[in-house]
Amino acid sequence: MASLFCFLMGLIFIYLGKMVILEFSVLSLFCNNIEGLVYFDWMTFVFMSCVLFISSMILNYTKGYMGSDLKIKRFIFLMSLFVFSMMFMIMGMNLVSVLLGWDGLGLVSYVLVIYYQNVKSFGAGMLTALSNRIGDAALLIGIALLTDCGSWNFLFQDLMDLKGVGWMIILAAMTKSAQLPFSSWLPAAMAAPTPVSSLVHSSTLVTAGVYLLIRLSPMLTVTQLKFLIFISMMTMFLAGLCANFEYDLKKIIALSTLSQLGMMILILSLGGSDLAFFHLLIHAFFKALLFMCAGYIIHMMSDFQDIRFMGGLVNFIPTVCSCMMISNFALCGLPFISGFYSKDLIAELLSMNVFSWFIYLLFYISVGLTVSYSMRLSYYIFWGDANFCSTMKFSEDAGFQMLKSMLGLVGLVIFMGSIFSWVLMLTPYCVILPFFMKILTLVCIGMGGLMGFELTNFMYYYQLKTLKFNFLLMFVIGMWNMPILSTFGVSPFFLRVGSIYFKKFDQGWGEYYGSQGLISIVLMVLGKLQKSTNSYMKIFLALLVFYFLIFLFI
Repeated sequence: MASLFCFLMGLIFIYLGKMVILEFSVLSLFCNNIEGLVYFDWMTFVFMSCVLFISSMILNYTKGYMGSDLKIKRFIFLMSLFVFSMMFMIMGMNLVSVLLGWDGLGLVSYVLVIYYQNVKSFGAGMLTALSNRIGDAALLIGIALLTDCGSWNFLFQDLMDLKGVGWMIILAAMTKSAQLPFSSWLPAAMAAPTPVSSLVHSSTLVTAGVYLLIRLSPMLTVTQLKFLIFISMMTMFLAGLCANFEYDLKKIIALSTLSQLGMMILILSLGGSDLAFFHLLIHAFFKALLFMCAGYIIHMMSDFQDIRFMGGLVNFIPTVCSCMMISNFALCGLPFISGFYSKDLIAELLSMNVFSWFIYLLFYISVGLTVSYSMRLSYYIFWGDANFCSTMKFSEDAGFQMLKSMLGLVGLVIFMGSIFSWVLMLTPYCVILPFFMKILTLVCIGMGGLMGFELTNFMYYYQLKTLKFNFLLMFVIGMWNMPILSTFGVSPFFLRVGSIYFKKFDQGWGEYYGSQGLISIVLMVLGKLQKSTNSYMKIFLALLVFYFLIFLFI
């Protein structure tokens, strides 16, 4: 009901062309007023409705997926806290209120990633938390730079004069949306339970960076936009290339999220912020459904995630496979599924506004790679012979609770693209292209599908796995060595500097005069006060009367 109410309010705000700003005083201290702002417009309401609906479906899905978990109530509470942090960030009007929701997303994501208590989850959670802390620090620096302007609210600022704040916002968005060189934490976060992955990759954590860029896109200069174009394009190509050589089911879908985030930031950098938001909404629906189907398959496969163990599942769970194929079609941009309405328009606008052949060719190669890994994934899972021997019987009745949530999203994945294109885009885009450039997207889709099918059967694909090409293959599968550079490439320098500082300068004095020394002093004072009150009841009563008189007359 809340989702429907927000969607109707969004339609009303679109029709009226209005926005509402609620201002309230948080704290008044020594003539300094700290004020809170809540901002409502059509974009706020539509995105809130999307987040609420998807989160409700995922929470219902969680009851079936984690029904046997002893601490499912705590898990649902953490998921609800995650959604609340995202809502707080959506309604924020200044960087301080945005930071509260932003930091909440980072902290709760760490707790959810390490929900399964094992070494892999701990490492993934630490990488996720530290990567996101870079973005938090960038937002804090942006707040400090805004202090020179006399206000933290960016509504009435001269946005073009805030170049330093723009770079900090770009850095924060790059870390949260996992753009290069911060891409390694996104596949690592797949150590979390599947409902967390579905919520994170559809409408909350990774989309927060794109949403912040959409809101503050007028603040960005031409140089900053060109930088974003290059970074997003390389991220999109990296994700598509790595996904074609990956065998972990959840990591393949995570890399597809990375590819779509790069596409959103790319079209935003070319001036299409409304179109980036349009694709953000559509991507949220089909990516949530894709992760739900993957979680169902993993659940039925006794927690195996390697797609080489799968095969012929369409004979056992046809409804789930149909839902997954529909979401795959939306991801590929197949005409007239929801993803087509945004991806085709993005490709056409890029063809009209492109300023570099390098960007142009790399974009269409990335589109082909998207279809390629989707086709490869479908071949390994749905077709062929069953490669998994188990005493467990495959049945859709076992996960009926999960199936209801998936069926609740299928209709939206099919029809929401056309509905959003009619409702949100009141001013249609004028696209003028030659015939070859017009059909180039469909050509790339067809060639990408053919390449994905050949990758599963072609003899050259198996030759790549020989020792002759082992270095190249490991370089591609390892995301261009990004996970190694993000951990071992950065940590030794700071650990060495910290060790030198501690040995040469600190030598334990900081601990003595810092936390430990302060605690010992406080404990000593409290002990003396306790002795005095125990021994001298008159002193205790006199102090009580004295404090009462002070509060009474002041």
